[in-house]
Amino acid sequence: MAFEKQIRDPEQTKLRILAAAKVEFAQKGLGGARVDVIATRAKVQKRMMYHYFGNKEALFARVIEAVYSDFRDAEAALEIEKQEPIAALQKLVAFTWQYYLENPELITLINSENLHKAKHIKNSQALQKLNRRFVERMRALLERGATAGIFRNSLDPVQVLITLSGGGFHYLTNHHTGEIVYGRKLMTRQAQAARLQFNTETVLRLVCTTEQLLKMEGT
Repeated sequence: MAFEKQIRDPEQTKLRILAAAKVEFAQKGLGGARVDVIATRAKVQKRMMYHYFGNKEALFARVIEAVYSDFRDAEAALEIEKQEPIAALQKLVAFTWQYYLENPELITLINSENLHKAKHIKNSQALQKLNRRFVERMRALLERGATAGIFRNSLDPVQVLITLSGGGFHYLTNHHTGEIVYGRKLMTRQAQAARLQFNTETVLRLVCTTEQLLKMEGT
């Protein structure tokens, strides 16, 4: 009866498989993940997984697409295009940092795919579309700020985005070794708050005009 219900509700079955696969791949990577564990966690037969996703590598690719899609959808929901440029940028930095903290599997899965040189997603049309929108939102924000005389002209949105995300991504990816290297606790609430403030100031100093920075420092 349970199996028949799964056939009648294929979309829910696929979602359960993706959720189970995300946990397994995040914990063990592509090589260490086991299809039978994913099937058991998703409460499906292994042949159903193959029916819907083809093989383990194809399932891994779909998981990477899904975590990126969730991230981009949450970012788009901020509607930064409706906010004043500096406030919008501050909101985006804070959101990115908090999202990384609340979704550590995103970092783990991206790192895992980087080990495979992005071969599972390099031809993903869905991700290309999502990421084009991601870059274009930043381009539009920077142009609005430049038009208002707040941001410097001709900033590269990709470079800004790499700096914005990298400050949090690198910190969280390397916090275990970082605590040894720097002799400092990096994941206390105080340390996390200090890092967010530093990331925000770094991005603002990168994009703001000298006049705008002096104005902010004088307030």
